[in-house]
Amino acid sequence: MRMLLKVQMDTMASNEAIRQGTLQKLMESALSELRPEAAYFGAENGCRTAYLFFDLADPSRMPKISEPFFMELGAKISYTPVMDREDLSKGLGALAAGR
Repeated sequence: MRMLLKVQMDTMASNEAIRQGTLQKLMESALSELRPEAAYFGAENGCRTAYLFFDLADPSRMPKISEPFFMELGAKISYTPVMDREDLSKGLGALAAGR
């Protein structure tokens, strides 16, 4: 299932990770593991935030994905199922067919 993983990083912990050079390594490792179809980075609610769109084929991967962000960055994590244009069209088509 296509997911949006939102990672809101604690400012103090991410400042220290930048000073230590570990933030870039953590992100590179996550991107290598997830192979996202898109990855965006910005600020939300005053926190460094990553938005990663990827396929979560097995929910048992969630701890392996999440824990480095929790442990290294004191991050707040959220997973949100999302659709692309084709998924939306298919879903709306199913609604129309059911009338």
